[in-house]
Amino acid sequence: MLALAGFLQACSFVKLAYNQAPEMAYRYLDSYVDFNGTQSIQINDELAKLQAWHRQTQLPIYIDTLQKLKQKMPGEIDAAQACEVFSAVRRKLVAVSDQAEPAVLALAATLNPDQLARMERKFVKGNADYVEDFIEATAKASRNKRYKRAVSRAEMLYGRLDDKQLGLIDRAIGQSRFDARLSYTERLRRQRDAAQALRAIAATPAAIAAATATSRSAVRGVFERSLNSPNIEYREYLEKLTQDGCRTFADLHNSTTEAQRRKAVEIINGYVQDLSALVARN
Repeated sequence: MLALAGFLQACSFVKLAYNQAPEMAYRYLDSYVDFNGTQSIQINDELAKLQAWHRQTQLPIYIDTLQKLKQKMPGEIDAAQACEVFSAVRRKLVAVSDQAEPAVLALAATLNPDQLARMERKFVKGNADYVEDFIEATAKASRNKRYKRAVSRAEMLYGRLDDKQLGLIDRAIGQSRFDARLSYTERLRRQRDAAQALRAIAATPAAIAAATATSRSAVRGVFERSLNSPNIEYREYLEKLTQDGCRTFADLHNSTTEAQRRKAVEIINGYVQDLSALVARN
C-alpha cells in the first residue's frame, strides 16, 4: 500500500509543481549544507539537467505504469499484483540514482568541513524527531500517526472510506511488523555511510575527486546500499513489511465499492493527463 501511495503522491507532486521541482530540490539540499555561490550555480544547473532527463525518459514510463494500474482498478486484485507497483517504483529509484550520480560526485568534491558538519547536525535533528514520533512516543500515539497517514493516502485514491474500510486499515496497522528501532538503526547506517563517503571525497582535491574511479565507486555504493541494505536482518524485515503492505492494499481495494473504484480510475486518469501534458511540453 505504501509503494502505491508513494507513487501516486509523486504523480500528484508532478501535477502541482513539476516545473518548480528543481527549485524545491535545491532548497531541500541547501538546508543540509548551505551552498556557496559557485555551488549554487552548479547544483541548479545539474538539477535542471536531471529534470530535463526525467521529463523526457521517466514521465512516459510513469504514464505507462499508471495506464496499467488504471486497467486493474475496476476489478479485484491480489497481493502479487499490488506488489508489481513496488517493483516499478524501485526500478525508477535506481534509474534516477544512476542518472544523478555524476552530479552528486561533482558536488561532493566541493564540500567543505563546515558544510559536512552542518549536514550531520541536520541528520541529528531529524533523528531526534523520528525518535520522538516513533520510539519514545507511546505505542498508541505511534500507531495513531501511522493509521492517519495510511488513511490519508488511501482516501487520496478512493475518496472517503467507510467504517469497515477504516477498520481494515486499523487492523492492518495493529498487525503490522513495523519495527521502529530496526528502521532507526538502518536510518543511522545510511547517514553514516553517506557522511563517510562524502568526507572521503571532499578530502581529495576537487579536480581529482570528481574524476577518480574510487570516488565514483563511493557515490555509487552509497546509492546501492540505500536501496539494498547490507544488513540482512533489515532486508528480510523490509521484504516482510512490503508483502504486508501489498496484502493490505489488495484487501482494501477488494473492499471498495463500484463508486470508489470509479473514483480511483478518475484520479489515475487525471494524473495520466497531467503527465502527458508535461511530456508534450518537452
